[in-house]
Amino acid sequence: MKAHKSLPKTKQTSKRQQCNGKWFKPKRIPKNSDSSNLSPSTAMAKLEHHASNLRKDKPNLKRLKKAAKAVSFRQVKTPAATERTPTRHLTNGGAGGPEQGSDSDESQDWSSFAKSVLHQNGGGESMEGQESCVSAKAAPGRIEEEAFVHCAERDYIHNRTVLVMQQGQTLCFRGKCLLSCLYGRVEVHGFTLEEGQQSYPLFSPSSHCPLTVTALGDSPNPSKTKKAGRLEAKAIVRKYLSTESRNRLLSEVDSDSCVILLEPLDTPLTRFLTSFPDLKELFGLSSRDIRDSSAMLDTPLSGLGITPLRKTAGGMVMSQTYREALNGLVNACAEELDGCPVILVCGAKNVGKSTFNRHLINTLLNHTASVEYLECDLGQTEFTPSGCLSLSTVREPLLGPPFTHQWAPEHMIFYGQSSCETDLDRYLESLKSLWRLYNRETPIVINTMGWVKGFGFQLLVDIIRLFSISHVVQLSSGDKVMCPQLTPEFLRSSHGWQTHPPVQSALGEDNSGTHPAQRSYTLFRIHSEFEGAGRPGEMRHQRSNEQRDLALLGYFSQLQSPEPGPVRPLHCFTPYQVPHSAVAVGVTHCEVAPTHVLYTANASLVGLCCLNEKVSGRGSPVLLSQTPVCPCVGFGVLRGVDMARGLYFLVTPVAPSILRQVNCLLLGAVTLPNTLLTGQTGILGDPPYVTMDYSFELTGAGKLHAFKGLARPGQMKNAK
Repeated sequence: MKAHKSLPKTKQTSKRQQCNGKWFKPKRIPKNSDSSNLSPSTAMAKLEHHASNLRKDKPNLKRLKKAAKAVSFRQVKTPAATERTPTRHLTNGGAGGPEQGSDSDESQDWSSFAKSVLHQNGGGESMEGQESCVSAKAAPGRIEEEAFVHCAERDYIHNRTVLVMQQGQTLCFRGKCLLSCLYGRVEVHGFTLEEGQQSYPLFSPSSHCPLTVTALGDSPNPSKTKKAGRLEAKAIVRKYLSTESRNRLLSEVDSDSCVILLEPLDTPLTRFLTSFPDLKELFGLSSRDIRDSSAMLDTPLSGLGITPLRKTAGGMVMSQTYREALNGLVNACAEELDGCPVILVCGAKNVGKSTFNRHLINTLLNHTASVEYLECDLGQTEFTPSGCLSLSTVREPLLGPPFTHQWAPEHMIFYGQSSCETDLDRYLESLKSLWRLYNRETPIVINTMGWVKGFGFQLLVDIIRLFSISHVVQLSSGDKVMCPQLTPEFLRSSHGWQTHPPVQSALGEDNSGTHPAQRSYTLFRIHSEFEGAGRPGEMRHQRSNEQRDLALLGYFSQLQSPEPGPVRPLHCFTPYQVPHSAVAVGVTHCEVAPTHVLYTANASLVGLCCLNEKVSGRGSPVLLSQTPVCPCVGFGVLRGVDMARGLYFLVTPVAPSILRQVNCLLLGAVTLPNTLLTGQTGILGDPPYVTMDYSFELTGAGKLHAFKGLARPGQMKNAK
């Protein structure tokens, strides 16, 4: 594609470096923690320097052990199981401790440190019991409104909040923020954040289940005493808060505490989405939160774009079978007895497949540098707008819904529809071409459609057979059986769309009489127990069509400038000029007369694809007679067609260097969100491509309804 437009090079965000080994993370570079600048006191400088030296002994490399620890089964130590004195709730504010009422926190810390050194050298008395009294530890569970008075402090100068959480405490919230773990470890949706790691953006919109931050305590380090850990955590609090605001918070710090920093999050994505009137409250409270009075509005977190939720607001609900499946898959990845596991997640609609996939990927990223993800669901895609099949390498945790992480996958094929019932063979051929690109060096998670009846079930059987699945996770809800149990024994006698018993060879074209035995796999059954499981979402932005629109808006938010400023509407961007003879144009979902193709494609979403053969025309548009299975590098809006000059005008966030490879524009049934056209500002007169002069009374003017499970003429040959 010839692009007559030069754009400045965009600054690439830093990712985790890709490792040659499979099961390790690269070393994290700790943040600069020169403690000599934390306090003017010479004694405290020595104290904090000693504490920072102890941190150097902490290993920075995570490895997945042979026997992986259980996921989400962390037990919080109770007073009966420890030698410490009984803990107190946060509501007492640490009253009665020796720190309250002291004239100098620094002198007390230095005195405690000196006594601990004497005790280690054989002199002095043990301070263990006194340390327990100083720490006003809270009981495990959700942080409630009165607790924020003691465990959170706002820095109004830098507009940030320091939150101290005790082991086992949770923070469930709505909104968006930037989270940094300053001390200890916290877990968010399966991913563990440790001190020294980069900051991560958290997205908890009203359209999805609220995120929960869980405190895990400090990492085990035999060379660091509890006293040293407590002093180290206090030094960190002093670094981020002024003297006036930190005194009350210091009384809550203990060696098992977690100290996190919460900052406002302002990105091109959030600015672009909230610029539309219908999406202004996307990161606010849901109607259920308002109905149940779950929000805590007056807290130190309120000014950051975060609204904590009370216990009445249900966070993520994990059933026993959910936890067992998660633990079993992590252990399977640790053993690696027969190569990397190939994990397929299936189930009917609205049973939690996408949520489980994100949780599983985040958990695996605690132990490996990357996880492969094969997208087989055309309607509810994770990393791309709908209508695409893709193979992605995930290196960063997924801490938000799909529209918050729309990025270009390594390999993608544009199918053009949110369902595959009109062309099952092209759907399977597209998946096969993606599967051939999988290197089998890292574990892979395969997401499937919620269509599990009729032809949809046959496609599921084909995918399990063709891709040599090692683990199947089958989700269900309620008592109604939507899909039979996919046991290996049941699958041996099941008929697929392209495969039949005995199973055919995986991806080869050899149709000889030899049929290898089907590979056995492990089946995990999950019964979803969250509220509304198995039913479509009833609240705003929860319906499937709204989710698809959000994904498209998230993708085109990449057009916005990374610098803060006003949002630019679609018509403000200078389009690329593409000659008619440089690209071929095709329609994937229906038959269109050649004279009407350009009328159909005008002001529509198109896939930017790359054909193997060279496209050359003689000045006139090049039209495709058949839909190809070819790579796709992104999406664009065909803003206009100039027949006089022989040019297409294309608006896209894809870089010019990649656009030069594009020689095909494919139009599908995936349409632009209405708000993207009607919500444009700064237009004199009527908005382009928007009209009210339309009659729905004309024959064929209404919406075309598709009925899944009905045999089309092209499907009758295999429906016997």
